[in-house]
Amino acid sequence: MNLPDFMTSANDVQIQRGVGSSTNGAGAFGASINMNTAKLHEEAYGNVNLGTGSFNTFRRNVTFGSGLLNNKFTLDGRLSRITSDGYVDRGSADLNSYYLSGAYIGKRSSLRFNLFSGHEITYQAWNGIPASFVDDPEMRTFNSAGTAKEGEPYENEVDNYRQTHYQLLYDSELNPNWQLSWALHYTKGSGFFENYEGDANMASYSLSPVEIGGETIDASDLIQRRWLDNDFYGGIFTLQHQSTDKKATTTLGGGYNIYEGLHFGEVIWARFASESEWGDRYYENDATKNDFNIYAKLNYELAEGLNAYVDLQYRAVDYTFLGFNDQLENVTQDANLNFFNPKAGIWYQPNPKSEMYLSFAVANREPNRNDYTENPISVVPKPERLYNTELGYKWQNQKTAFGANLYYMSYQDQLVLNGQINDVGEYVRVNVDNSYRAGLELVAGIALSKQVRLDLNATFSDNKVKSFTEFIDQYDENFNWLGQQAIVRENTTLAFSPSVISGADLSWEAVQEARQQLTFNLTGKYVGRQYIDNSGDKSNALDPYFFSDIGVRYSVQTKDLKDISLRLLVRNITDNLYETNAWSYRYQFGNDTLVDQGFYPQAGINYLLGLSVSF
Repeated sequence: MNLPDFMTSANDVQIQRGVGSSTNGAGAFGASINMNTAKLHEEAYGNVNLGTGSFNTFRRNVTFGSGLLNNKFTLDGRLSRITSDGYVDRGSADLNSYYLSGAYIGKRSSLRFNLFSGHEITYQAWNGIPASFVDDPEMRTFNSAGTAKEGEPYENEVDNYRQTHYQLLYDSELNPNWQLSWALHYTKGSGFFENYEGDANMASYSLSPVEIGGETIDASDLIQRRWLDNDFYGGIFTLQHQSTDKKATTTLGGGYNIYEGLHFGEVIWARFASESEWGDRYYENDATKNDFNIYAKLNYELAEGLNAYVDLQYRAVDYTFLGFNDQLENVTQDANLNFFNPKAGIWYQPNPKSEMYLSFAVANREPNRNDYTENPISVVPKPERLYNTELGYKWQNQKTAFGANLYYMSYQDQLVLNGQINDVGEYVRVNVDNSYRAGLELVAGIALSKQVRLDLNATFSDNKVKSFTEFIDQYDENFNWLGQQAIVRENTTLAFSPSVISGADLSWEAVQEARQQLTFNLTGKYVGRQYIDNSGDKSNALDPYFFSDIGVRYSVQTKDLKDISLRLLVRNITDNLYETNAWSYRYQFGNDTLVDQGFYPQAGINYLLGLSVSF
């Protein structure tokens, strides 16, 4: 959401589960996403995209490029705006973004500058709906955000954030065997979310009580803004050498990055304003994170069709932040972490149609800032460690392709929510000793004819916490808090980890001529049961769901235009009611154990219609 419509500027995207290569980034832990925007367009181009759809959705997009000027310079850009009322009541979105990229292309080197930014204003809809509303078509869109205001809901209960990126990238072929790349980057982010609070405790917002007619007023309706003002900057480099016989490729790389985040809150209006001044902050919290890494990677051809690699990374993370000491006083704290992340693998291609691979990797991840700031000094969270083993096989011929991948991801000290509160009353994540994810991933594709193709994928997995202790709040019949009860859970399923995920895509190229194409796509996706917490309680879970989409694309080329395309996407064509996310709160009230839940429903049948003109 911070970079809306960014995919339009991306040439390719790779999503990888498990531990990624060090070249993907220092923090590649359970998954990584790699996006490439550096495609060279030798000819000038332009493209206009217009779209509309359900829920008063509109998309406007313009992309352009100069082509290669004087065989040395290029300029590419994009402007985008997306607006929608949203499926959920008042769940509106107003998204703007731009992208500019200029490059100098030399004989053996290139220098590129990227500037891109996104601004999003979205009405809050993160409270979800009660379980009793899930099966009611009229109540599924209910939104409680903003309703603390009497009468009409508060109109500016929004999340408002802008993020701008500056990047300078250099690539050079030093000689036929050596290549050097480096990049400098700076990201500026700033924004807030705003809430109307009814009858709020004034002391919680650093507001003094007021005297009115001899009565002391210590609660007031008010509007708060909680700000995030952050800066992220640094540099990375890679130096690659390929041996003369092409058998060995060695890479040395690393980077140093700094994150500076300022969190603060303001009361911008109060019915009883006390002695506060505009700009007063009722809380403020600075945090700084320094992240250094260096790695060496060797890929070596052991024999024809047989390759092995070793990837060794050292990473150092230093946190400085404002937190609590054991007397619940605000103090500046530091956390210094050092990680060694080794990876190794082997790849074998016995013939042109098939290949096999085996890899093992270790990755470590630091706790989040909140894991530190919401705990006193005596309760220090441990870093998470992941041991990732992958075994795969791929086979393909002219009409058929098949792939299978076995994986085992063993976690040590994984951080999870278990309901426990800290000394200041905040819910915190805690380390669990052992947990794992194990599964089988399958992909297949077959050309049923020259015009019809079927692609299938499925994942079957087991995702478990071997043992952890859940804490639930206890209340008496008058809802007075009594404390917490500890419940030991054994071999339960990790939250939001379905054991079955599958998908299918059937495409038909009905017309495939030199100047016009007509394509139909029918897709379907199934997601199995997902537990909302780590208790393994089937009554506290998202039901399995399935949805199917159908798409149509018609494109034609003319003498004056490269391409005119008309696209129609109809989503959830069976109008299924399903939810993709949820939250829950388990507690004991008197002699009963209850669970409050909030579900996030998805829209029934809806459509998107788009027109694209390229020249």
